[in-house]
Amino acid sequence: MDLALQLLFTGIGIGAVYALVALGFVLIFRATNVVNFAQGEFSMVAAYLMVVAVEAGLPYWAAFIVALLGMALLGVVFNLGVYYPLRHRTYLPVIIATIGASILLANSVLAIYGPQPQVLEGWFETPGIQVGPVYLDSQYLLIICVTICLVIFNFWFFEKTLLGKKLQATSQDKEMASLLGISVSTMIMITFIYSAVLGGLAGILVAPVLFVSIQMGSTIALKAFAATIIGGFGDVAGAIIGGLALGVIETFGAAYVSVPYKDGFAFLVLIAFLIFRPQGIFGERVAEKA
Repeated sequence: MDLALQLLFTGIGIGAVYALVALGFVLIFRATNVVNFAQGEFSMVAAYLMVVAVEAGLPYWAAFIVALLGMALLGVVFNLGVYYPLRHRTYLPVIIATIGASILLANSVLAIYGPQPQVLEGWFETPGIQVGPVYLDSQYLLIICVTICLVIFNFWFFEKTLLGKKLQATSQDKEMASLLGISVSTMIMITFIYSAVLGGLAGILVAPVLFVSIQMGSTIALKAFAATIIGGFGDVAGAIIGGLALGVIETFGAAYVSVPYKDGFAFLVLIAFLIFRPQGIFGERVAEKA
């Protein structure tokens, strides 16, 4: 029982990272109807920006702000350079463009920093606290707390603010939103900035737990994409719950079945959902009349 509680805590911590990246997937999909396959690379780039800022001598909090500002700028560049020129095309060219952008980002970082993984220290000097039989790692606690705060913020922002309602209106019907005087291009720009910051935040939070490497972005993105499908593509709550569930499943699978195959458990669950419930947990079946 003690081991199960410890694994549950660790799984929720890892799953929270997947949930943040999955949330970025969902926001861009709802705003543009395309999947941004560079979302994982946002996490990787932010982690490297954090490492560079810390090595440059900035205080940890200042490095954190610089990294997030860099991700906001990357969101602007990504929107203008990848999505905007193809906005009137079908979804396939845009998806291919995001894949190309992810490869470009990964290889650019590889060319600058090389393949050697980097190490980033955590926020706290205290590694963690013991609560009964469960050891609560301070970095996992931070990840969970930040995710909870972001979930609350997202609910408040999208349901209670005018800008949030404009973003929702744009995601539901761009033409109608434009007729109502909403700047669709501005809303999409804000969505890309926000998703880039979310992905970057996930990368910065998980960096002290994992090594900062070129591969970390693709690994996180694949799990987050699986979480998005499991939760119900396009559903914010589904992305969060799907991410948390995958983190717990792969942690328990690694502990009780096989460590080398822990990454495979997420995709086994994904295959099961695609077979038995392709619309995901919160998705609804869509029917079309002929």
